[in-house]
Amino acid sequence: MDFKARADLFFKASTQIVPIKENWHHNGGDTMSFNDKNIEIPESLPMLPIRDIVVFPYMILPLFVGRENSIIAVEESLSKSRMIFLASQKDIADENPSADGIYQTGTIAMIMRMRKLSDGRIKILVQGIGKGKIKTVTKSHPYFEVGIEKIEDSAPAQTGISSEALMRTSKEHIEKIIALGKSLPPDILLILDDVTEAGRLADLIASNVGLKVTDAQRVLETTDPELRLKLVNELLVKELEILGVQQKIKTQAKDEMSKTQREYFLREQMKAIKNELGDADSKSEEMDELRAKVLKAEMPAHVESEALKQLHRLERMHPDASEATMLRTYLDWIIDLPWSNVTEDRIDLENAKQILDDDHYELAKAKERILEFLAVRKLKDTIKGPILCFAGPPGVGKTSLGKSIARAMGREYFRIALGGVKDEAEIRGHRRTYVGAMPGKIIQALRQIKTRNPVIVLDEIDKLGSDFRGDPSAAMLEVLDPEQNHSFRDNYLNLDFDLSKALFIATANVLENIPAALRDRMEIIQISGYTESDKLLITKKHLIARQVEANGLKPENVTFTDEGIKFLIGHYTREAGLRNLEREVGSVCRKVAKMVVTNQAHHYEINAVTVPELLGPPRFLRDEKMIESQVGIVTGLAWTQAGGEVLYVEALKFKGRGQLMLTGQLGDVMKESAHAAMSYAKAHASELDIAEDFFEKWDIHVHLPAGAIPKDGPSAGVTLTTALVSLMTDTPVRHDIAMTGEVTLQGRVLPVGGIREKCLAALSQGIREIVIPLANQKDLTDIPEEFRAKLNFILAENVDEVFAVAFDKSKSIYGKRTPSVSKGGSKKPKTPTAASAA
Repeated sequence: MDFKARADLFFKASTQIVPIKENWHHNGGDTMSFNDKNIEIPESLPMLPIRDIVVFPYMILPLFVGRENSIIAVEESLSKSRMIFLASQKDIADENPSADGIYQTGTIAMIMRMRKLSDGRIKILVQGIGKGKIKTVTKSHPYFEVGIEKIEDSAPAQTGISSEALMRTSKEHIEKIIALGKSLPPDILLILDDVTEAGRLADLIASNVGLKVTDAQRVLETTDPELRLKLVNELLVKELEILGVQQKIKTQAKDEMSKTQREYFLREQMKAIKNELGDADSKSEEMDELRAKVLKAEMPAHVESEALKQLHRLERMHPDASEATMLRTYLDWIIDLPWSNVTEDRIDLENAKQILDDDHYELAKAKERILEFLAVRKLKDTIKGPILCFAGPPGVGKTSLGKSIARAMGREYFRIALGGVKDEAEIRGHRRTYVGAMPGKIIQALRQIKTRNPVIVLDEIDKLGSDFRGDPSAAMLEVLDPEQNHSFRDNYLNLDFDLSKALFIATANVLENIPAALRDRMEIIQISGYTESDKLLITKKHLIARQVEANGLKPENVTFTDEGIKFLIGHYTREAGLRNLEREVGSVCRKVAKMVVTNQAHHYEINAVTVPELLGPPRFLRDEKMIESQVGIVTGLAWTQAGGEVLYVEALKFKGRGQLMLTGQLGDVMKESAHAAMSYAKAHASELDIAEDFFEKWDIHVHLPAGAIPKDGPSAGVTLTTALVSLMTDTPVRHDIAMTGEVTLQGRVLPVGGIREKCLAALSQGIREIVIPLANQKDLTDIPEEFRAKLNFILAENVDEVFAVAFDKSKSIYGKRTPSVSKGGSKKPKTPTAASAA
């Protein structure tokens, strides 16, 4: 393929091609050429300084243009004659060369094609028309424009013998250069055979052999064709000398390699002589030992056949060979894997339930799923292991639950940390051709625990990364698919291994970070955060005893009261899990240990008074419950990873023109909810008894306290709407009611998440009446019965129903639609319709 064809391919994928006009015609293919006899060259042209190349006449090549002034020069050329003057820079590192930093002699070129790139640069395809020389610089900003004088080659001498000799010599030099390994276009020799002019031949060779800019510029500036070809010939001789030295260096390296092979051959002869003399080394004993291990490992037939084949190769290798070490390591891996070793399951449902209950409080769904698996396993021996994924906030016991499951089933346990893993080879292994290759984490785990049916916890699966080395989450698809993992193939082993007997348990904090295809292969079990009462029981049952022992205390040295534990939970921790709570308990125990050692106390009681004395002032303070109904202030409910939160929405009006101001670090979704609430109020102003001129006279400011904390989500829609309508109608909102739900422009109340956590947060503030969307009725079963009995749930499917119960009855005008009420779970809420449940 010649240079023109390769340059044409450079633009095949282009989608923005400037059309070709005027003096251009097809050559019968996809490229264009010009008829230089019909082209008039203007006296001045835009100039494009180029860095590391010299363009010759009739040369076609692509150029990347990135400098702003160069882009302007190209655009100016395209808008006029499409001609441009190409001149090389003297210093390629100069970003903004002056006129003195550019060679005076260059090439007049025609822009054949242009494409804009996404990074702001442009890509052009140019063809040289002829040589030119700068006479004057007419413009230097914003781009160079120069007056040029076209340079014609001088007439050839009368005798052509010397030119013919030079042309033949140059072609022979090119053939030698190609023979010595120089990379040139494959059809360059055919093209050179067709060239009969010395000047054209010199230009063609100079543009293809990769000359330095200074050398190429000398060739360009030489106008005599014969002298130009002579200069090119000298440069080719210099290139041949360099390539000859390069070839000599390669030959020396090859001789060194031959020497190494000769030494290996002599060593093999010495080995044969030793065998004849009866002085054989212990290698045969080592090979026999490996063969015995292969036969003892009870491998599948295809694995044993491959192992024996590699062992036979190892026997024929010299011990010092690099591949021998690699093969020995490979055989060790195959032998050590548990191809047939399994742990017998302990299928005792009562004992398993007792272990799970002892190790973890609550987590009923996860425990029930494990007991179901054990029950099915007892009825049917050949079942595929389930792929479970425990999803929830940090510190709620996802990872430790996997350890308890292994203990309950009598299986081996192994944890694989996947956080930050970006290389696919970490899961599927490296190919043995690489130095330092080894199997992936799955095979490594099986070798370490020596059983093929363990419980493997894939910790933090939502934090898998990906980069140029591959996507580990894609490799996990095979591991976590029961239909495929019976023949999992690690790149290092290159053999199928059955993973179907293993019980895989993944853990994750954020399910949205897991690719959909991977999430589809797992059974998701949501693990919510612990309530305050849960934390109280877990602290008394587990955390205190563990920290007392860890800090060298005895049970008689310290006593924790329920009030002290509750004060510690509420004022020193703010989390869904237990990690910070255990740290605070440990901190209390350390301070008590110090007092015991210094004889300040032999027994210390931890209560609500002594906790601040040990740990300092409380770190978290709860908002005080409102004691009276107020206009424009509504109690909302929010969900965080640390559990539910009570959130107050405040609305204030002042003279203005109907503008809405939002503060409190609100996210985009919450801002949209506020604007939707405003639009609803405007659209239903007459029904809501809002003054007709309200939006012309008043501005509204909505604020959510704790402004330093970002807030977002759709569940504040009901709260924002109620606050705005309360402000616009001067109707107080009940202080003893809280609400959550998303609102549409039509006033419908849509379901939201986190109902359990939100309701428990309201109860902790002493609020017993809660407005929730009717479609969230199904979520009430997640709230423990002891708490559900203390709450009255108001199920609403329209904001009118919210207003009817939220506004003060003495001033409210909303009595047309009455929501469903569930008091303490004793009265069954009305069954939602199909539309509202959707």
